[in-house]
Amino acid sequence: MTQLFSRPALIKELVSHEGLRLAVYDDATGKPIEAGDTLLGNPTIGVGRLLTAARGISEAEAFMLLDADIAEVERQLDHHIAWWRDLDASRQRAMLSWAYNVGVGGVVQFRKALAAIRSGDWQEAHDQMLDSRWAKQVPRRAEDLAQVMLRG
Repeated sequence: MTQLFSRPALIKELVSHEGLRLAVYDDATGKPIEAGDTLLGNPTIGVGRLLTAARGISEAEAFMLLDADIAEVERQLDHHIAWWRDLDASRQRAMLSWAYNVGVGGVVQFRKALAAIRSGDWQEAHDQMLDSRWAKQVPRRAEDLAQVMLRG
């Protein structure tokens, strides 16, 4: 069957009718959703995209978002902890995973661990990573990343 409509015109119309929202919002109120909010409608994002158990996002979309998020974490690490690129590949991956979890702003709070990493004192880096509130909150992840820091 031949497509009789213009996709760009349809997109323009849908954006005009639905709006373009880059943060999750309640479609009944139009207000951004914050932690603890009670919804009157459905969580929605983008151009009227419902985020429900029945709809959600596809696996391909999830990995597209993840790829963009990883690139952003890399940019932030480059800006705030530029020397992280001098680490071996395993430790770079650990730094990315750590920053993905707590944010680069969270990682920079680990001053002793970062000093140990930068100087190559892997045992101290490992110990500092595990001697934290973060390690108590996500023990398996913290242990995994601390082990990578220790062993490379």
